[in-house]
Amino acid sequence: MKSKVKTMAEAMNAIKDGQSVMISGFTFAGTPELLIDALIEKGVKDLTLISNDTGTAEFGIGKLVVAKMVKKLITSHIGLNKESGRQMTAGEMEVSLVPQGTLAEQIRTAGAGLGGFLTPTGVGTVVEEGKQKINIEGKDYILELPLRAEVALIKAYKADKYGNLTYRRAARNFNPIMATAADLVIVEAEHIVEVGELDPEIVFTPGIMVDMIVQG
Repeated sequence: MKSKVKTMAEAMNAIKDGQSVMISGFTFAGTPELLIDALIEKGVKDLTLISNDTGTAEFGIGKLVVAKMVKKLITSHIGLNKESGRQMTAGEMEVSLVPQGTLAEQIRTAGAGLGGFLTPTGVGTVVEEGKQKINIEGKDYILELPLRAEVALIKAYKADKYGNLTYRRAARNFNPIMATAADLVIVEAEHIVEVGELDPEIVFTPGIMVDMIVQG
């Protein structure tokens, strides 16, 4: 098997205008900052961005919003980034706010190849609008559908050259599930090691899920 280690330029060549892109992270933990900076430098536009949040205007995912590269945003929280709220209110960016657990399960379901899942979260609120409701034993549930992307940008603590990944503490967050739910997975790794150096017990994403690795 060939090494999956690539240059940043090679990774960026794979990302096009108008694509759907998942980006990992939980505010400041586990966010692939260098990949985001490279996206901004490339100047891609009209992205559909799937992320837990939009960070801040000065850090990580939020910088994509500030650069007006996002056409549609699917996320659970925008409160730390005033520009996200401004663009949403002004109609400059379409925003779909999703309960955090629902968002995570939509991504996990897509990676598992399932057709969706039932959740009581959001029943009786705007969350249920336009969605199918199913009653089971007298209780209403919303049918939530899987959520995939064309590209996932994720952050690992260590990667071997075949793409086996480990994460550091809370920085694991959305990284493992996003790695399963995209057509192309690009990893920013803090450390790149030789095959065989990683303890299999701490590999949370197997290399079969990974397409490219860049040095973080």
